[in-house]
Amino acid sequence: MSAELETSEAVDESEKRSSGASDKENHTRMADLSELLKEGTKEAHDRAENTQFVKDFLKGNIRKELFKLATTALYFTYSALEEEMERNKDHPAFAPLYFPTELHRKEALTKDMEYFFGEDWEEKVRCSEAAQKYVERIHYVGQNEPELLVAHAYTRYMGDLSGGQVLKKVAQRALKLPSTGEGTQFYLFENVDNAQQFKQLYRARMNALDLNLKTKERIVEEANKAFEYLMNWTRLAPCWPERSWRTESQCTMGREMCVNAPTMLLNQTEVGLACPKVSSQGVSMFPTDAMSPVGATTQVPWRAAAAPSEQPWLC
Repeated sequence: MSAELETSEAVDESEKRSSGASDKENHTRMADLSELLKEGTKEAHDRAENTQFVKDFLKGNIRKELFKLATTALYFTYSALEEEMERNKDHPAFAPLYFPTELHRKEALTKDMEYFFGEDWEEKVRCSEAAQKYVERIHYVGQNEPELLVAHAYTRYMGDLSGGQVLKKVAQRALKLPSTGEGTQFYLFENVDNAQQFKQLYRARMNALDLNLKTKERIVEEANKAFEYLMNWTRLAPCWPERSWRTESQCTMGREMCVNAPTMLLNQTEVGLACPKVSSQGVSMFPTDAMSPVGATTQVPWRAAAAPSEQPWLC
């Protein structure tokens, strides 16, 4: 009987040690930055995937002008991100994730901008207010809290290597873009042979960063902010397509509002109560048209002026 009790106690002790090791292993795994980011951004990720812009895009319901605006916003966003990554390439909290040859997108986006807007594209486009807020946040992080830079890199590049490849095919089909890649260079990672393997490498590098749990939690919080910045200029897309069109003669200052279509997508500010002037080519845009070619003319969707407490650019 005594021997049986001793054997039982030994088994119990062994199970406790095994259980303790298992709990420690689970804690370590859940403390991995990649796991914390995956779980901590799941809700924001799901919201981003279910914005009307993304759902319409996946159905092939996207106009070329809208795609050009999105490309422009991406250009300014990645220019800022890669500038700060270059600044912090030797910082211990980011250096292992510095993959300029494999990941950087500015050069590819420059090619897309030239394809859509011409060789003088830099003179034709400007950063919208919504995109500018994202850009400013990235610069702030890179210059003041570089340990949070991984949040923006993770959110952007891992997504580009995943769902971005689906969007490329949809865009080529829906917009009749060349199969040779013109206009969709952004989605082409020429120096990544196997996206899945590279993402595994990237996550392993993330997990190896010498960061305490509090810093990791701040990175997760920053990643959620990155999703919000992105959604700020994609959730507005449904406001643009297929509106009633009105000219200057049909507008009454102070009672009706003519809203700049591209600005509704990527610039969350009221354009103003004044109506645009009509030219022989269409309706000229306001000077605050932040994302369209400077001086361009196009028709502008009309909608009634909202009360001061409302946001007229929202559907």
